[in-house]
Amino acid sequence: MKNPTQPYFHFDGTCREAMTFYQQLFGGDLQLMAINESPMKDQFPKDIQEQILHGSLENGDFRIMASDMCGMGELKQGNSVQINLNCSSEEEINELYKKLPEGGKVVDELNEQFWGALFAMVIDRFGVRWMLSLDK
Repeated sequence: MKNPTQPYFHFDGTCREAMTFYQQLFGGDLQLMAINESPMKDQFPKDIQEQILHGSLENGDFRIMASDMCGMGELKQGNSVQINLNCSSEEEINELYKKLPEGGKVVDELNEQFWGALFAMVIDRFGVRWMLSLDK
């Protein structure tokens, strides 16, 4: 099974902005399909036709998917899921630590931990929780 785990983010009208931000951070190929570009467009109200029905960002083995459609009622950002990024260099972890929490917040500052890794926890401006880790 190749890359069996893929985070799927749900947003409330900010999917395009969030996925564009993530593409700026992680690079890769960004695909976004608005409701009005889909065969399902007639099933949705006119006021949400510009929202994203499905989006994906792929860069090698890194892949995240997202939508403005929750599909299960009201969207509530929770704290039960975090995305762990295993960084490959100090430069990478420092850059992500600097940019991801812009407009959000740092939960746990970037520090060397007792298990020997550089580690931080942040919440980005879209409410997504990230763990940044660099094994030394």
